[in-house]
Amino acid sequence: QVQLVESGGGSVEAGGSLRLSCAASGYTYGTYSMAWFRRAPGKEREGVANIDSDGSTNYADSVKGRFTISRDNAKNTLYLDMNSLKPEDTAMYYCAEGRSGAGLLMYGYGYWGRGTQVTVSS
Repeated sequence: QVQLVESGGGSVEAGGSLRLSCAASGYTYGTYSMAWFRRAPGKEREGVANIDSDGSTNYADSVKGRFTISRDNAKNTLYLDMNSLKPEDTAMYYCAEGRSGAGLLMYGYGYWGRGTQVTVSS
């Protein structure tokens, strides 16, 4: 059974930083795309960043230059380093795994974690 478990969320002030982690288990995930999505209150879920098995990355325009996605295949762990956080980054953040090449398209991801809450105050 595939499991993705997020951690690292919390409450920070604007301008602060957080590091999210996603521990994967139940399968070999090195050849897949891993991604972070988020859902803010009253909004649809949106792609934040993804990293494919070849190390290539994509970012939403709203987080470029502030967020960095990385993966440690030896530890089966995905990370999201978030800097210069803004109140509009407040959301539930989800880790996902899907097919290589899925980018930030939700339908390309078949496995999801339960999420970790990030709250940024002004």
